[in-house]
Amino acid sequence: MALVYIVEDDTDIREIEMIALRNSGYTVCDFENAKLFYQKLEDKIPDLALLDIMLPDEDGYEIVKKLRANPATKKLPVIMVTAKTSEIEMIKGLDFGADDYIKKPFSVMELITRVKAVLRRTLEIDDSKYVTLGEVFLDNERHMVYVHDEAIDLTYKEYELLKLLMVNTGIVMTREMIMHRVWGTEFEGESRTVDMHIKTLRQKLSDSGTRIKTVRNVGYVME
Repeated sequence: MALVYIVEDDTDIREIEMIALRNSGYTVCDFENAKLFYQKLEDKIPDLALLDIMLPDEDGYEIVKKLRANPATKKLPVIMVTAKTSEIEMIKGLDFGADDYIKKPFSVMELITRVKAVLRRTLEIDDSKYVTLGEVFLDNERHMVYVHDEAIDLTYKEYELLKLLMVNTGIVMTREMIMHRVWGTEFEGESRTVDMHIKTLRQKLSDSGTRIKTVRNVGYVME
């Protein structure tokens, strides 16, 4: 099972996260400050890190910046867990390179769901033949999509975009994440390309297109 590092100075919250993750089968190591976290990283890189923003020795945003600047931890999935709940703070965290953002207080179910979603996305372990969301059915084996049991004609990129959103249901995907996953790191187009594909995808999905929500200044999420 995946190894998760928790960086949280609040003992009660850290214990809740530890128990929830361990009960879900994850291996967990916890740290009360950035210094201990960095020391452990030298020994072993985890599969994911849960990172509080307001730590006693270093700002969580700065930690993410350092992780992304280090080749060894550049691709380490990070979920920021914080009491800062404004949209600006969320955008800031994602801009610095966080993969997701959980607001305190949170439920154990929300925590586990988001951890699973980020690991599924970053470790690419979702090999499901079928993905279903309401009336939308994605047949990954035949590369087909059905809405209300009717086949929908999608381009290759539209299909990959829909698959990415469905596999990560409820998780906000930034335009940068989408560009990287669907078009690849070598793609040099503007993020407007993502917006245009979202528009046509919504149209082709008809009434189900409303499941794709716009998160202002961030990206998109499918609900």
